[in-house]
Order: sequence, then C-alpha cells, then structure tokens
Amino acid sequence: MIFTGKDAAAMIDISAVRTHHTLKDVQEVAALGMKYHFINVHVLPNWVPELAALLRDSEDTLVGSAVGFPSGGASTIVKLKEEEQLLKDGAQELDFVMNVGRFKSKEFDYVENELKQLIESAGPQIVKKVIIEVNCLTRQEVFDACDLVAASGADFVKTSTGWIPGGLDVELIQDIKTHCGKEIKVKAAGGIRTCEDFISLVKMGVERIGINVRSAIEIVNALNENPYVF
Repeated sequence: MIFTGKDAAAMIDISAVRTHHTLKDVQEVAALGMKYHFINVHVLPNWVPELAALLRDSEDTLVGSAVGFPSGGASTIVKLKEEEQLLKDGAQELDFVMNVGRFKSKEFDYVENELKQLIESAGPQIVKKVIIEVNCLTRQEVFDACDLVAASGADFVKTSTGWIPGGLDVELIQDIKTHCGKEIKVKAAGGIRTCEDFISLVKMGVERIGINVRSAIEIVNALNENPYVF
C-alpha cells in the first residue's frame, strides 16, 4: 500500500481555536483546508457562520467546532444550547469536551447521560467526537472514559483539546486503540509534529489526527514527495 500526502490530508483536522484567533486567521485556515484537502477545519463557535460560508463550495473539507470547549465544565443545558446554535450555523462535525471534573469525581452516570443527550441531539448526519483529555487522567481512567464515550454512541474518542500541558504519548494512544478495538474510532491530538509521529499513528490504526497547521502542511508535503509504503 502506498500512502501519499492526499491520503494523509483525508485524515487530518486543522484548526484555529485559540483565544487570540481573528477573522483573518479563520480565513487563512479555511483557505489552507481547501488547498490541501484536509478533511476538517475547526474554529471556535462564534466563527462557525464565517467558516461555513468560506467552505460552502468545498467538496472534501468539513466545518468543525467544539461544544463545551476547552474545559467541558458547562452545564448540560448550556452545552445543548451551544450545540443547537452550532448546527444552525452550519457545523458538520462536533467535538464534545467531556466533563472531566464530574468524571474524576466518579459521577459516571452524569457524564454518560450528558454525552448521550448531546450525541442524540446532533443527529446521524453529524460526525461526533468526544474529547476525554488524557493528560488529566490516570491510565485506568483513560480506559474507563473510552468505555463511556463508546456507550454514548459517538463516532470517535479524541485524546486531547491541546490546551492541557503534555506531549505525545504514542504508547498510550496504542493502548487506547487496542482497548477500543472496533467499538469506536480514535482521534489522536496534541503534540503530533513530525511525519514519523504521523505514520506511527496511522500504522496502529488511528482513524483521525489533529495537527497544528504548519506541521500538517509539512507532513502532507513530505508524503507527497516521498510516499510511505506499508
């Protein structure tokens, strides 16, 4: 199997989700999303209408945003309202931040019920990912969180928002992928910078990867110049 930059781009989410990002940043990341055919561009919720307009004619780059970002600590009703507005504004993929504080307090029913409400409200046409924030969790908590996310009906469990300090832990992601099996897809995010990092995740079966824009472009260009042969 020959794996090219085009194949890589079809797995990569890029974003402009920092506090300081402006309309210009949104416009730039949208343009790069379309130029390189990244599967998804993520922005903060207030920018979704602008992003949806910019990507209106794109055939393969989806409009993404997050619910409860970055803390996950909003009440369920607030998250549901935010989700409703994002869908009205044109979001096609949603990343839900799990309520990590409730989870670590062992309020598993609260967390699962909230996620189920959000997943059901989104509908089947929306790609749904749940961020469990692995850098806040013990290894056993990571696996327990994956089980809750799988039970919620989400499409993906996502490792991190990228807002909590901590580098790439390839071994942990491998363990997550092994634990989840075919029950739910895995999105790795946070600390992924090199083509070597990227290929290692692809080889273990990770289905989606969140990467900063500069590194994403470098990886795609590198694989276009030298495709990886599995």
